[in-house]
Parts: sequence; structure tokens; C-alpha cells
Amino acid sequence: MKTNKTNLPEDKPNALPAQSRRDFLRAGALTVAAASLTSCATKSQDSGAVPAGTASPISAPYIGNVKGANDKINVACIGNGGQGESDTGDILGRKDANVVAFCDVDRTHAEKMATRAPDAKIYTDFRTMLEEMDSSIDAVTVTIPDHNHAIATMTALKMGKHAFCQKPLTQTVWEARQVRGLANEKHLATQMGNQGSESSGLRRAVEVVQAGVIGNVTELHVWSNRPIWPQGINRPSSADVWPSTLHWDHWIGPASLRPFKSDVYHGFKWRGWYDFGCGALGDMACHTVNMPSRALKLGYPTMVELEASSELFPETFPKTSRIRWDFPEREGLVPLKFWWYDGDPNDKTVPALRPPDDLTKATWEIKPPQDGKASQLAESGALLVGDKGMLFSPDDYGSQSYIMLKDEKEFVETQNHPAARPVPKTIPRSPGHKEEWFRMMRGGPPAYSNFDIAAYLTEIILLGCIALRVGPGKKMEWDGPKMISPSHPEAAQYVRRANRRGWVV
Repeated sequence: MKTNKTNLPEDKPNALPAQSRRDFLRAGALTVAAASLTSCATKSQDSGAVPAGTASPISAPYIGNVKGANDKINVACIGNGGQGESDTGDILGRKDANVVAFCDVDRTHAEKMATRAPDAKIYTDFRTMLEEMDSSIDAVTVTIPDHNHAIATMTALKMGKHAFCQKPLTQTVWEARQVRGLANEKHLATQMGNQGSESSGLRRAVEVVQAGVIGNVTELHVWSNRPIWPQGINRPSSADVWPSTLHWDHWIGPASLRPFKSDVYHGFKWRGWYDFGCGALGDMACHTVNMPSRALKLGYPTMVELEASSELFPETFPKTSRIRWDFPEREGLVPLKFWWYDGDPNDKTVPALRPPDDLTKATWEIKPPQDGKASQLAESGALLVGDKGMLFSPDDYGSQSYIMLKDEKEFVETQNHPAARPVPKTIPRSPGHKEEWFRMMRGGPPAYSNFDIAAYLTEIILLGCIALRVGPGKKMEWDGPKMISPSHPEAAQYVRRANRRGWVV
């Protein structure tokens, strides 16, 4: 068995910074306003739901290191396999960008992409890459396992690099707060990779909900067919020799060292492990909760609880779970309860938790019958329940939605519903998810999922991961500004990880 010589001691966390709830709610307004703002400009944005004049003027940040219209942007791509291959390929396909470096802990991934940019350098350690190529890099893409998102992104931001980071933005609440602060402090162009944000359908649903078409929304139900990877398992007792092309220490990054085991962590299976991923929530909630979080201006919850789950394991997420967040009144909106449900419906060992049938039955007719079988609940979706009706999105990205008012018997596509047609278009449509980021780097309007917005969505999602660790039936009160639970102080150990020495920004 090949192992590293030492398991280095971990560094102690520093004091956690505070942030006001006012700032959080201000960012909720930004979700609507951001796409229409230009850098170096101040402008009021009426969301459509908030009466004119009540929204605070919001200043778009000055974007440091602005690139001219004819300047090519030099990009270093961190993570070149899996989703990283797609993100790297997007940059390689742009005429206004140069890929100057590839970085992947498995050299085979970087070498494959480097055939399209033979002058670019190849690294296995993003820290070395950024140090050696500092002046040659304008921006980075970060498409690596969740536990390495923050360390790579924060290192780049501190060095003044614009950043595109895949979802979830970070693995811990503390990291999300830090990444957001750094992006604002450095005035950099940022975007999180929840590409559904570019959808005109998602933006239309936000406009319609905020216009009050379904009334005061008191419940939000979101479900996913994840996990589609192993979880609800224990750590294997044996170990293997890692491939010669893989740098295992760099893959582990800020997490605690552990022996390599083939086909258990490296690859897509890391998502189910507490040390490396964020389970079904981290994989899909940045997509499925994206539209409702914007439409409902979700800020800090006051309580989070794991209501039910399959068997809990010490190192991996359970196979299925149901989690609830309570949100207070915010910007004139009524209190809200948000339920998340996950679980693979094809897993015959554990019934996947889902919303009650009497609540969702009307949505079954939206999904076309398969193989002659009656329609059933979509494998993933978001259902917003208001006092005038419901809005249902049957896909992962919020690109489609349907409305059924209380006096109606079936859902109608939002774009065709008579109550939605008069709602004005208040949110600019997208030229493309990465195009928004490139335009922001050139001094254009903030990207719709820039870190100022994405960090808040990420925090909400990660609080669900903390509730999973705290345990079932424990109503975890939450103080958002202080990032603490007054009722369950044991949650603090999951708010921030103590990074391994050498992996602290």
C-alpha cells in the first residue's frame, strides 16, 4: 500500500466574522436587481412585488482589473475532468479568452484538454500554479470536488483574479461568508455555476411570483432524485495504491488525510462523503432552489430541522431525508416554511421521502405517461404554495413552470396563464451563463449568480447539511449574522472546517 509519510496536524479556526441581517435582505433584493445594473452605476430596481420606492438603491461594485473590449482574458482552468471538462471546454471555445494553464490532480484530465491549447502549462496543484503564473492569469474557473472549492476560489480572489466556481460555491457556511466578502472587497467579477440562472423561464417565474399572481406564499416544497452515487455507507477498512497519474494529497486538499481506496472517493462518488461533498443538497439544491429562493427573497432562516431520514452513518449522508427551514417575514413577505426531500426513487432498499400526495397530485398530469403507465410525481421539482394558487416547476433548473389558481383544476404553463400574461418583464434576459461573467469582467452588469447572490443561496443549503449532522428531531434555531445556533451549540463544529496545514488561505 502506498501512503503519504505524515498526516499533518490541522490548524485552529479563527474567530468568525459577523454580518447583519440587513445586508442579507439587501442581497435578496439584489437577486432581481443585479442583472440590470451596470458597474460604477447606482440604480433603483423595483422587483414587481415590492411597491415602487421601497427598494433601496443598490450600487453595482466597481470591477477591478477591467478588461477592454478587444483584450483577450487569460484564464486558468482548475479541474479539467467531468464537469470540469465541460467548463474548460467552454473557455477553450471562446475567441475572447486564452487558456494559459490547466490544473487537475489527475494529469490525464489536464493533458487531454491541453491538446487544444498546447502552449498552456499543466499543474496538479492550483497553489503552485497561481504563485508561478500570477501575472499571467486574469481569471480562474474552479470545477473540483466541493471541499476544495473555497480554498481554490479564495486563493484566486485574494490575488485579484476574477472567478467562476461551480456549485455549491463552498462546503461550509463560514467559507461562503468569506468568499462573498472577498469578492466584494476586491471588486471582482464572479459567477457560480448554476447554469439554470440563465433561463428565461426561471426569470419569468421570479417575476410572476413577485407580482403576486399566486398570492402570499407560505410553503415551499423542493425534491430531488439524488443521490445517484453511493451514500449511507461506512468507510472501507482496506486501502489501495493510487494511480500514478493522481496526486492524492492534492485531491484531499484541506480535508483530513485518509488512505486512498479505488472507486470510493476519486471520481463522482465523493459527493456522498461528509469530508468531501454536500450530498444531494449540494449537488442539486443550487439548481432546484435557485428560482424559489430568488422569487421568495429567502434570507436567513430562524430554524432548521432534519425531520426524517433513513439510517444515519458517521461519514456519509443518508440515502433519503426530509429537512425543514423556517423563514420569518422579509421585505413585506409572509413567514415561510421550506421543505427539502431527497432520495433515489429507483433505490428499492429505502423508500424516497417526498411531499404528501394530496399536495402534489395535481402536478402528476404535467409529466407525460411512460410505457403506458399513469403519470406520477416528477423525479425532481419545486412547488410554491400561495393563498391564491400554486406554481410548479418540474425540472432541476426552474426553466419550466406551471400555475394553478385556487378556482382551477389543472396547471397551465406560466407563459400561457391568463393571470401571468399581464405581468411586466422586469428582469433582463441572459446572453448566456458564462457570457454574463465575461461581460462583468469587461465592466458590464453583474452576473445573475455572482458571489454576492450565490453565497446566500449556498448558506441556506449548507444549513440543511448541518441539520443532518446535528441529528433528527432537533429544531436548530439559527442566528444568521453570528453563524451560530443558540439552541444547539454543537452545530458550530460543522459551520467551519479546521483545514489541514498548508491548505489555509
